[in-house]
Amino acid sequence: MPEQQNIEFKSSWHEDYLKWICGFANAQGGTIFIGKDDSGKIIGLPDYKSLMDEIPNKVRNQLGIMVEVNLLESNGLQYIEIITPPYSVPISLRGRYYYRSGSAKHELVGPALNEFLLKKSGKTWDDVIEPRATLADIDEQTIKTYLKAAEKAGRLPEFEGLGTPELLEKLRLFENNQLKRAAIMLFGKDPGKFFPNTFVKIGRFGNSDADLKYQEQEEGNLIRLLENVINQLNRKFFISKVEFEGMNRIEKPEYPVAAIREMMLNALVHRNYMGAHIQIRVYDDNINIWNDGFLPEGITLESLKHQHASKPRNPVIADVCFKGGYIDSWGRGTIKIMEACKSEGLPEPDFKELSGGFLAIVSKNILTEEYLLKLGLNERQINAIAQVKKIGEISNSEYQSLNNISRATATRDLQELVDKKILTNKGTKGQGSVYVLIK
Repeated sequence: MPEQQNIEFKSSWHEDYLKWICGFANAQGGTIFIGKDDSGKIIGLPDYKSLMDEIPNKVRNQLGIMVEVNLLESNGLQYIEIITPPYSVPISLRGRYYYRSGSAKHELVGPALNEFLLKKSGKTWDDVIEPRATLADIDEQTIKTYLKAAEKAGRLPEFEGLGTPELLEKLRLFENNQLKRAAIMLFGKDPGKFFPNTFVKIGRFGNSDADLKYQEQEEGNLIRLLENVINQLNRKFFISKVEFEGMNRIEKPEYPVAAIREMMLNALVHRNYMGAHIQIRVYDDNINIWNDGFLPEGITLESLKHQHASKPRNPVIADVCFKGGYIDSWGRGTIKIMEACKSEGLPEPDFKELSGGFLAIVSKNILTEEYLLKLGLNERQINAIAQVKKIGEISNSEYQSLNNISRATATRDLQELVDKKILTNKGTKGQGSVYVLIK
């Protein structure tokens, strides 16, 4: 049995493992085996008798919780199983909070700790009342913009004739004559007046992160940010490719509009608003958008590429955006980014967890004919790359057939494409081997 999200192997007991127990208690629970090596092989515990008393006492005295401690035996070797159930209240160890995420243990501090404590109390950041705010802080023009989008989406029935307080109450943004944080972020005149780091910073970079060419900053509520950031990108950061069809001038965007919009919505809706501001970096060959906040529990980077559950960090904000037609409620944001890139012939977008947050990257298709000619590729190789971009792969025999050449020539051409890090072998080499683009 390998180590996994809720299982940990330890060869011997150390008091530091109370942190692991704390992390399990604050997450989904888990089991620690004492007396097993990293591969799960039983190596035994010579001091198992004293540990059977020591471990439950330390857990009870230092964590204030109960765990199940079992003595197990196999082939004459004793080992201990510690089963920790999940707790609905936050558990701390000497004033510090730990959390199990994936196969790692994290100490929760700063915004992550605030978010965790709110969640354990049954609240989310966006559902909390903001006592400093009044209806005078709400931007009526933004509400009008939202209602137009909601009418088009058809997800917000019976809003005709409602005043601002009644509409906000219908959207669960107004409670006991007080505004929630979500109301300020969605419709506020100046969210930065109440919450720092609610802005979006955009930077244009050269060959490295140290080579910052220029930057801009956009502020405002979520509805305005979505529009203004995309306008700013189109105005100053993107270079539109101009094409002509007859006498008609057509400007083709550098990146799919749908992909950029979904990336921005994901960042705005799912970010940790107690953390750092959203950061957009534009390079010669890609654009990436980073927002503070780890992926929700149970969602992995791989699952983002397939159908997955929707687990919004800010459910009130997400619900209002859904009713306005801005997002789906089915966890399809990342899939829509992938579909938009695929329809434009771009590489598959990349998703990463980085620096306590989530990073989405969309890259250009740099394998244009002009670029490939600069690399010194011949016509056969360029034809083959076009074929791979179209159907996903090519074999040696298909390369021969496509270009009407011998096997030896095909092998030489393909090897050169591998050496130039354009193609790579997929599967076993030799008979049946195929070549695909390097992502």
